[in-house]
Amino acid sequence: MKRLQKLFSTILSRFKKIFNLALENLALRQQLAIMKRSSKRPIICLRDRLFWVLLSRLWSGWQDALIVVKPDTVVRWHRKGFKLFWRYKSRRKGPGRPPISPDVLNLIRRMAEANPLWGAPRIHGELLKLGIEISERTVSNLMPPRGPKAPSQTWRSFLKNHMTSMVYTDFFTVPTATFRVLFVLVILSHTRRKVVHFNVTASPSAEWTSQQVVEAFPWDSAPKYLLRDRDSIYGAFFRQRVANMGIKEVITARRSPWQNAFVERLIGSIRRECLDHMVIVNEAHLKRVLSLYFSYYHSDRTHYSLGKDTPFERPLQSKPDQRSKVIELPRVGGLHHRYEWKKAA
Repeated sequence: MKRLQKLFSTILSRFKKIFNLALENLALRQQLAIMKRSSKRPIICLRDRLFWVLLSRLWSGWQDALIVVKPDTVVRWHRKGFKLFWRYKSRRKGPGRPPISPDVLNLIRRMAEANPLWGAPRIHGELLKLGIEISERTVSNLMPPRGPKAPSQTWRSFLKNHMTSMVYTDFFTVPTATFRVLFVLVILSHTRRKVVHFNVTASPSAEWTSQQVVEAFPWDSAPKYLLRDRDSIYGAFFRQRVANMGIKEVITARRSPWQNAFVERLIGSIRRECLDHMVIVNEAHLKRVLSLYFSYYHSDRTHYSLGKDTPFERPLQSKPDQRSKVIELPRVGGLHHRYEWKKAA
């Protein structure tokens, strides 16, 4: 009988403890409910978030005991912690990209300001000739902002590898200060993009044009192909003279300037980089200006199609010593510049 009473009292005591614990939890929940009604957005620190994230991984009934925030909030905390963990695991451990020196940054800005017609590829070519290793994308990002420009034209080329012995010819007009129209003939070689010959006239004819081809290719230096458009200036006399020189003509389709893209690009460069910024007086003045520009074009101007080199293969420079500085040499009357290293005095 005594054993039965003792067992009953033990069970009653344990039940009382469980009952008291339930009442205590009920009281705590009631206080939390009051706090939640009074504070719409409770302040939860990082330590509390970590506690609930760990508890959600260890206890399956954690959602029933959660009152302060929604269960989706705890799941979002866990995902954010997972992202931070993997960001830490994937962090860059090396030194990273080397910083751009202030001297190079100032030089890029100086080139961009002194040559408003230059873009990132041209400035990058000048830097490569100075022995400064830097990517073209970095040069583009470091250049000062400029106004909107028209997009450059696209090329559709039908040339193959055997076309290296081809030359291109075309005319373009230049108005003078007295509104007189002058005609300029240019002959461009596909190899190294060299301007083989140019001349200026006010009255072009088939005889004059054929004579320019003879002067451009004396003796046995005539190319195999000559690409031209369907201009009426290339008459029967011109075709006969070219055929006697052993040159085969390749004639573009009607209204298709893109088929003569290389010389069209050259003419566009002449206009944008030289003639659009000058007022031509007469034929002699135009010849002198074009001679200066073609000298710059062959020896100083870097070309994207030539791997940022010049048609006359401009030599690569290296910095002589730490005290050396970059100087700018004016070209085409200061419209363009060439940059070279100069030893300190």
